[in-house]
Amino acid sequence: MQPVPGRGGPRYGLNLRMLHLKLPTDPRWVDVAGLDVLDILTDHAYCEQKAASTCISLIVEYPEHPGLVDTLAPIVAEEWNHFERVLAQIKQRGGQLGRQRRDEYVVALQQHITKGGSPTQRLVDKLLVCALVEARSCERFKLLWQNLADPELQQFYYELMVSEAGHYTTFIELARHAHPRAQVDARWQEFLAAEAQIIAQLGQRPGRMH
Repeated sequence: MQPVPGRGGPRYGLNLRMLHLKLPTDPRWVDVAGLDVLDILTDHAYCEQKAASTCISLIVEYPEHPGLVDTLAPIVAEEWNHFERVLAQIKQRGGQLGRQRRDEYVVALQQHITKGGSPTQRLVDKLLVCALVEARSCERFKLLWQNLADPELQQFYYELMVSEAGHYTTFIELARHAHPRAQVDARWQEFLAAEAQIIAQLGQRPGRMH
C-alpha cells in the first residue's frame, strides 16, 4: 500500500476547480461526519452499491451506444469492489451495514433529467447526473482524507478520491461522445447550477455522504 501523499500534493491534492462544482461543501460537514464514522461508512456503502447498479442500468438501457458498454463494465466492477471495501471497514470497526436510507440528493438531481425528448438526450442527462454524484463524492472524500483522525481511513479515502475523479471525467466524456459537445457542455452548466441549489437546500445531514 502506498503511503498517503502530503495534503495538497502535486498529483491529487485535487484542485476542486477541476470538478467545476458551484458550491463547496460546508467545512463543518466533515466534523459532523467524523463524530460517527460507522454511520457515514454505512451511507457510503450504499452509495457505492447504487453507483454499480446505475451503471448496470445504463448498460441494459443503452447497449447500442458505441463504447458505453465497454467503458461502464469495468466501472461496475470497481464500484462493487468499493462497496466490499467499505463493508470491510465497517466490520473491522465492529459495525454492520444497517438499513438503506432514501438519498434525497440523488432523487433531487434526477428530477432534472429530461422528460420526453430523444433517448440520447435522456442518456446525456443520466450521464451528467452520474458525473455530478462522482464529483461531489470526490470532493467529500478529499475532506475525509484531509481531516479524519484515523490514518487507515485517511488512506482509504485518498484512494477512493483518486478513483472518483477518474469516474467523473469518464461520465463527462461518454456524454460528449453521445451528443454534440457544445450542447452537452451547456447542459452540464445547467446541472451544475441545479446541484448547487440542491446542496444549499439540503444543508448538513449527519451520517450522509451527500
